[in-house]
Amino acid sequence: MTSQTTGRSATFSSLRYRGYRLWFAGALVSNVGTWMQRVAQDWLVLTVLTHNSGVAVGITTALQFGPVLVLTPIAGVIADRVDRRRMLMVTQGSIGVLAGVMGALVLSGHAQLWQVYLAAAGLGVAAAFDGPVRQTFVAELVPGSQLSNAVGLNAASFNAARLVGPAVAGATIAAVGTGWVFVINAASMAGTVGALVAMRPTDLHPVPSASREPGQLREGLAYLRSRRDILVIMAVVGVVSTFGLNFQLTSAMMARVEFGQDAGAYGLLGSILAIGSLTGALLAARRTRPRVRLVIAAAFGFAAATGVQALMPTFWSYALAGIPVGLTALTMLTAANAAIQTSTPPQVRGRVMALYMMVLLGTNPIGSPLVGWIGETLGPRWSIGVGSLASLAVAVAATMWARKAWHVQVSVQWHRPHLEISRAEPDVPSGGPHVPAPRPTKAPVPV
Repeated sequence: MTSQTTGRSATFSSLRYRGYRLWFAGALVSNVGTWMQRVAQDWLVLTVLTHNSGVAVGITTALQFGPVLVLTPIAGVIADRVDRRRMLMVTQGSIGVLAGVMGALVLSGHAQLWQVYLAAAGLGVAAAFDGPVRQTFVAELVPGSQLSNAVGLNAASFNAARLVGPAVAGATIAAVGTGWVFVINAASMAGTVGALVAMRPTDLHPVPSASREPGQLREGLAYLRSRRDILVIMAVVGVVSTFGLNFQLTSAMMARVEFGQDAGAYGLLGSILAIGSLTGALLAARRTRPRVRLVIAAAFGFAAATGVQALMPTFWSYALAGIPVGLTALTMLTAANAAIQTSTPPQVRGRVMALYMMVLLGTNPIGSPLVGWIGETLGPRWSIGVGSLASLAVAVAATMWARKAWHVQVSVQWHRPHLEISRAEPDVPSGGPHVPAPRPTKAPVPV
């Protein structure tokens, strides 16, 4: 067997398991619909319900992700307790119903801005409960040794959908308007629900659940405080998400305001960005030991890539500059997700992932209106530039802290340009001193 064949086998090894194959296929269909609706929702607000208002788009995004700040910690406790497959049927079905209602309003000609705001908030509530259980359910579909691979393939599915969804959405909007895009997303949710229904008990690899006891949220927080490595990951991802991961908003403003393009061009920007994201996800699927150092290095790369993109003079140069932006962003997010999941005991994983999702998605409502205001006031390019500067600042801060706390060395190799982050001494537990936490013993993330 050649090394190339072996590499392909390693990349897609989780697909050997029937349950994961069903999940991967169903999620791919629903993810395409989700990306289509994201494009349609922002385009509807930007061009139909307002006159190119970046603030209105930012508010819509904030309402969609705002419930994550309030509800995700509770959802994490639930995710550690309940039958995750049934929970996903409920959340995915709810998202489908909300999309269908929005589609009906747009097609009937009665859609108003406040209704979009309300629907976005409803989707946010459903997503708040869907996120933690979706993240942890993958551990039931593959053996523990395949978890990092499965997390990477999940990211690949999400970004393959991002590659297809925006372009299809742009073409659909141009042909028949935004309403049918919402309807298509509603129908696509049947893909995930159908996959969940088709799973047999033998397709699942049960993991321990938490017992129903008071104080479980506090228990999860206590565990998190004992894991300095996870706190560093959350800090980096939180800042980058707040100011840098506003692609829906920044791409819409750049396409419409800076370059004077239509919905098709806006959708194309998302698809080109996803080329880099999909590449990053497939590379991540081959990593067996995701590390904190990769998260920090990818944040440096993201800062550089977005800085370059903000300066691109033409639509096509801007679009192509999105490929390294997608690659570095997805490398950072997949490494962060896999590092946390593979090092966290199953009994507390839902709560920890819920807190991570709260940082990843819950900071977006804070950043989106601000980034939208910067785009309107200083110009669309600055809406990207502020993300670049913030990402660079948090990457530098994380590196300085890691050098002091973990004796990490950082160097730049100019003859073959890349950043190296390595230990100056043998590995020690990166999570800090062990603090009694939820029953299981923790396995620290390697730095």
